[in-house]
Amino acid sequence: MQVNDGPSSHPIFVAPVNGNAQRSSGYVPGRIVPVRSPPPAKAPPPPPLKPPVPPPARPSVFNLSEDESRRERAQNQQRKNTYICVGVFFCVFLLILILVLSLASKDVLDENCPDHNPVLLSWNPGHDLKKVVVRSGEHYRLDSSATLYSITIQAGGLVVFADDKKGSKNITLRTRHILIEDGGALHIGAPKCRYRSLATITLVGRSDETAVTEVPGMGHKFLGVNAGGTLELHGSERLSWTFLTRTVPASGLATGDHGFQKNFSRGINLRVVDQDTAEVVSNERFDTHDSSNDSKRLSQLLKSLPAGRIVALATGDSAVKSLLEETKRTIKDLLGSTLSHLCFRQAWALVSVIGGGNASCSEDVREHENHDTGGKALARREFRAIHPNLSFIFYCLLWSVFMCRNFSGKPQFTHVGEILDGVDMRAEVALLSRNILIHGEMENSCYGKNWCQYFSYDTFGGHIKILGNFSSVHLSQVELKHMGQQREKGRYPVNFHRCGDVDQRGGYSDHTYLDSLSIHHSFSRCVGIHATNGLLVRDTVGYDTLGHCFFLEDGIEQRNIFFHNLGLLTRPGTILPTDRNDSMCTEITDRVHKGYVPSPANECKAVSTFWIAHPNNHLISNSAAGSQDAGIWYVFHNSSTGDSHGLIPETKAELTPLGIFFNNRVHSNFKAGLFIDRKVKSTNATAADPREYLCLDNSARFKPHENSDPNRPRVTAVIDTLISFKNNDLGAWIRGGDIIIRNSGFADNGVGLSFASDGSYPKDEGSSQEVSQSLFVGESRNRGTNGGQNKYWGIGGVDGKMRTLPRNKTFPIRGFQINDGPVRILDSTFRAFSPTTERFIMAVGFSLKNIWQLTPRNNLSSLAFQPSVTLRAFFGRPGEWFEQNDLDGDKNSIFHDLDGSISNYTDTYVARADNFLIRHPQCVDVPDWNGVVCSGKYFQVYIQTQAASNLSLSISRDEYPDKPMVLRGIRSQTAPSQQYQPVLMMGKSYTVHWNGPTPRETVLSLINFDRGDWALLGFCYPSETVFQITSDIYNKQSNGFDGIEDYGPVSSISDLEKRQQERKYFFDKSVGLLWLYTRARHRRDGYSYCSTAGCERVKIIATIHANQKTQTCNCTANAYPKYRKPASNIVPMPKPNTEPCRACGASQVRTKLLLTLKKIVNAERFDLTQSGFLIVTVDACSGKVTKNSLFMTLDTKMEQYFKTGIIKR
Repeated sequence: MQVNDGPSSHPIFVAPVNGNAQRSSGYVPGRIVPVRSPPPAKAPPPPPLKPPVPPPARPSVFNLSEDESRRERAQNQQRKNTYICVGVFFCVFLLILILVLSLASKDVLDENCPDHNPVLLSWNPGHDLKKVVVRSGEHYRLDSSATLYSITIQAGGLVVFADDKKGSKNITLRTRHILIEDGGALHIGAPKCRYRSLATITLVGRSDETAVTEVPGMGHKFLGVNAGGTLELHGSERLSWTFLTRTVPASGLATGDHGFQKNFSRGINLRVVDQDTAEVVSNERFDTHDSSNDSKRLSQLLKSLPAGRIVALATGDSAVKSLLEETKRTIKDLLGSTLSHLCFRQAWALVSVIGGGNASCSEDVREHENHDTGGKALARREFRAIHPNLSFIFYCLLWSVFMCRNFSGKPQFTHVGEILDGVDMRAEVALLSRNILIHGEMENSCYGKNWCQYFSYDTFGGHIKILGNFSSVHLSQVELKHMGQQREKGRYPVNFHRCGDVDQRGGYSDHTYLDSLSIHHSFSRCVGIHATNGLLVRDTVGYDTLGHCFFLEDGIEQRNIFFHNLGLLTRPGTILPTDRNDSMCTEITDRVHKGYVPSPANECKAVSTFWIAHPNNHLISNSAAGSQDAGIWYVFHNSSTGDSHGLIPETKAELTPLGIFFNNRVHSNFKAGLFIDRKVKSTNATAADPREYLCLDNSARFKPHENSDPNRPRVTAVIDTLISFKNNDLGAWIRGGDIIIRNSGFADNGVGLSFASDGSYPKDEGSSQEVSQSLFVGESRNRGTNGGQNKYWGIGGVDGKMRTLPRNKTFPIRGFQINDGPVRILDSTFRAFSPTTERFIMAVGFSLKNIWQLTPRNNLSSLAFQPSVTLRAFFGRPGEWFEQNDLDGDKNSIFHDLDGSISNYTDTYVARADNFLIRHPQCVDVPDWNGVVCSGKYFQVYIQTQAASNLSLSISRDEYPDKPMVLRGIRSQTAPSQQYQPVLMMGKSYTVHWNGPTPRETVLSLINFDRGDWALLGFCYPSETVFQITSDIYNKQSNGFDGIEDYGPVSSISDLEKRQQERKYFFDKSVGLLWLYTRARHRRDGYSYCSTAGCERVKIIATIHANQKTQTCNCTANAYPKYRKPASNIVPMPKPNTEPCRACGASQVRTKLLLTLKKIVNAERFDLTQSGFLIVTVDACSGKVTKNSLFMTLDTKMEQYFKTGIIKR
């Protein structure tokens, strides 16, 4: 090892550098190719040959007779043969000695194992605080623990952690940082040679050490990979996380411990443990020393056990004499044993799972020694589950006595391990420990400028940073603890920093991945993906972290795959506004405009387990639980931000189709399980907009189109199999264009699912949202536990038992919340929605205190309500949470019941009971809903005014003039323009009045009108008003107006009614009403709110006489009874349904997170997402997987594949 500069004499293998040189076709990441010396320089060619010349004659010194010469030659030959024999003998002896020593150490060379590279030199640097530089040609195997100031691995340098078959090489490296430069490499294990021992890298340092120079681009306390560097870390394979298989009560499992203090009897001793109850279901001994029948019985019993059973085997005395080969094969095939030969009186123990393979198997064997009868073998399986309120461990021990314990410690709360009311609520169980550990060395408490006002503990941890154009980076089965630095941006446990494409598109034949990492007690995020595309993050656990956990940074990261990851307990942090809680948001103001105080609810409070800053990423089989704000949040960037600012001026993220979203679950989050809405501010703070850069902004609308082009067809975003439960506020909030949720389950949320559609005027026309084949549960049998983070504890509506409650004891729980529109719900099932005296619990409800429009195109069909649903729909009433229930959206709440599955009346509309704009005499009141069911046809007229602030509109139907609806408008009362959005019945007449001077300009937009639909409207104006009235068609594509026509006056209302097909108006000066027809003249398609020609409008410009400009324009007293009409219905009211809908509801009412089946063959993983037969072909010599094929059935195609599809070697 050289610590100072100078040339190296060692020959080296220089790893190909990504970007600087092309990898060879045979390059395999993780395999260390033996370093070869360079070939010797070629000798100069020999001179040309000359003709042979006879040698000169030499004078004879003496002569021997012929017999003597023969004897001398024979003696010489004999001596020569003797030397050869001796040499051969010593060579063979040395070879045998080397082989014996190798076998004795059980360390047979394996080219897949990096520490078996024959050119590695043993390295034992000791504990010397020096700066170490591993230079070109220096290849070291770290054989013992060491403490160094720092390590820099330069081009051609290589460091490998030593390992052995027993896993006894426990090595700890303590240093300030490790920097891997271009061409350098650090290896701990490999994909096909997992590290067995314990490897620990401890990163040391304090944030206030001013004498310590910061490494440019890396900072302090890090493991860094520069361009061209290689980092390969591969620990022993362990199950990263799974689910409880049965509910664990607060009292613990009832089965207790199993144990006995007795030496094992001769043969193989067996215990079988039920994986659900931990009960020992079989306790037998098989005398495989003396009885072959016992050997057969053991084989048969193992074959009879169901998959998943836990099996423990241990030998007592001798067990091999009559142990049949068939029994050995059974143990190998069913339990994954790798033991090929068991000797006389050898101690052997095994713990495994039936069908679990060698990944679930733990076994040990010890040699029998005549002088000691205490030989023992230990087989152990350990499981650790981490939850915000619980940490427990299950393990089994087998040696000369048998002991199996269920849990160490008693659970504090009940943890569900089953499917309740059809929704999979099994608690996650995570194993945090790994045999490769990288952690930061921490101080006992917070110090210096580390945000100690928010954190009492040290938050200056270690970090791993990978820069772009690296050669190879793969991390699997690694534990990262106390990583991340809260005071520094970009210092995360693992951070891919501006790496570009890291998959095949980037020239990496082997997909860059993070696999089965355990990241816990992190001080800044879990995984940072910064301007990086195509990264695979799989089976990784993030527990107890500050700030967004799985984090996409600049809004341009795409094609990244998050597969089967678990995030638990995500806490607020300080780095970004979206990380912060209330106090951090208002107190950290160094980046806002001077004097501005941020609004926490609108600009901060968004910390999420998965922060997805671009929709073109894939989320499959992930679980996000216990976040302060959201489990999964899709947020949008108008342009690239952060370090990528200006790189992509327009990301078009809002227009980009959604990547795969399948089989994810979100629960126990405070704000929302899944949130798709909002963007981040992409400009710096100014006086005009004082908010901080990258704070939350409200103006995003997700509307995916082909090629992110709004002029091309819309693309549906599919959210398939979302499981959302126990979220305090929203199970899911989704705003956008065409979005479909299917095969999903929502339970015990404040609000199960709320759409906020972007298909409402004037947004992404024609788009709509849908939920189908889903299950909604108001209050499940998972009643929770009183205490901990559960603030509210009250009586359940269905069973009257005490339970945890979302938000508040009085909060109105809703299964499906109708908001905006158009939205639709079909083929879904509701259960357990039953109100109490303290709160309303409804299957279908509406957004509270809603100012916005609700389209009558919102529709429901094929719904099933189980008997536990006693409140199918509710329109609110004045009181707590609803307040006065008198905002514009509250009053216009409505939905279309297509088949009568909710109201029992087919093709009807259900609206609020006091809405007389849509009623007729045959409507059916439903008092419990505060609703009414009516037949008819309904649309909206958007009334937009100019130059009339602080103005309310009163609209009355001529059939119910004493029941007007007063609308405040959707904008603030001081806004110069206003918009009102009433729902009207087709074919009826209405009058419109104001609580102040009439607007000078009014525009009427015909929304959801079909061709031929009409309404007669009368607007109140002063008697001397002069009008200019025109019609036009607003074209959104060109942002222009077509078909402009003027309206002409007529002399009476009867004349107007006769000429309603023409563009005419009548002004009744005696009453002050301007009458005109709004009639659609063009066809409307699907969910478009406007016609195929554009949005049909009527524009009224009023010139008001000077002495009438301040006149309050409410003409109600003069208009009625003159224009009053008898109430009638246009569409007859249907008869109530008499038969239950047998085809209604979800086809399956058990919503469960799908199990992911996977098989690993020689370190290559095959995820089995389809049923069938997977055939994997492996080269018998190299072990390389050469081919794989999936067949759905046993058919002739499979038969032909076996005959011709497998190429001979």
